[in-house]
Amino acid sequence: MSFPDITASLKAAMPELRGRLCANQPLADLTWFRVGGPAQALFMPEDESDLAYFLKNLPSEIPVTVIGLGSNLIVRDGGVAGIVIRLGRGFNGVTVEPGHRIRAGAAVPDVKVARAAQEAGIAGLSFLRGIPGAVGGALRMNGGAYGRETKDVLVEARGVNRKGDISVFSNGDMRYSYRHCGAPDDVIFTQALLAGAPGDPAAIAAEMERITSAREQTQPVKSRTGGSTFKNPPGHKAWQLIDAAGCRGLVAGDAQVSELHCNFLINRSSATAHDIETLGETVRARVKAHSGVELEWEIKRIGLVASSSPSPLVGEGRGGG
Repeated sequence: MSFPDITASLKAAMPELRGRLCANQPLADLTWFRVGGPAQALFMPEDESDLAYFLKNLPSEIPVTVIGLGSNLIVRDGGVAGIVIRLGRGFNGVTVEPGHRIRAGAAVPDVKVARAAQEAGIAGLSFLRGIPGAVGGALRMNGGAYGRETKDVLVEARGVNRKGDISVFSNGDMRYSYRHCGAPDDVIFTQALLAGAPGDPAAIAAEMERITSAREQTQPVKSRTGGSTFKNPPGHKAWQLIDAAGCRGLVAGDAQVSELHCNFLINRSSATAHDIETLGETVRARVKAHSGVELEWEIKRIGLVASSSPSPLVGEGRGGG
């Protein structure tokens, strides 16, 4: 499907715009699941001031959706109406600052921050190696892995709101909780200042290698997946609830619950977003029926359901032993 082209009128109204603005841009290749429809308009700002200029001049009735590396995202098959913003090269800087701190742009992959910290002898940021996303997503979701979260290392974040105003948010301003950020929803984060502690580069490298090895042994990292699908409910592990409900290996269309780690969904080859979301909802229903616990999606789902999406057939999974 395609949307009406709104880019020409927007470009005419914003003569100083420097970033790329593209109509009906496919989004599937920008997500790890490799599924989904197009963006009505995809905007890739040149830098923070370009982003602020765009948002300040964008008509308020046009919706805005932000995506990062697409590692924790389902784009629905009908695509995304309005503007989709994706930060790129102008948000890719990483610098080491005094006080064992690192300043990183929102488009920087978390693993790149972990490597920069290791090379600078900054301990405490190795957990970022285990988060398959970018800094902006970690800020927005309080991303975490291996016992640490973004809130444990964040000094401050910069962001631009829907009116184009640039603000700095302290750690407290972010109002973090588990996989949640309480900063205003309209803020697009552009940069983070993170703090660690003095450490030995060789010891930090060894810790990162342990994290890498653990991920490869326990997660389907080489598959088309979206990372952890559901948040861990209080007092529970999501994967254990899913396994106990007999969902390991469950399929819907060409989507499957991972045999290796059943809190991961996989696109085996030709799954649609509808297949993946249907599978996730089937898992939620079976877990609720089996344990009474209601799983909450951790993966972000955006866009419109395609009107012609058929309901995939759900095949049986198996429980763990």
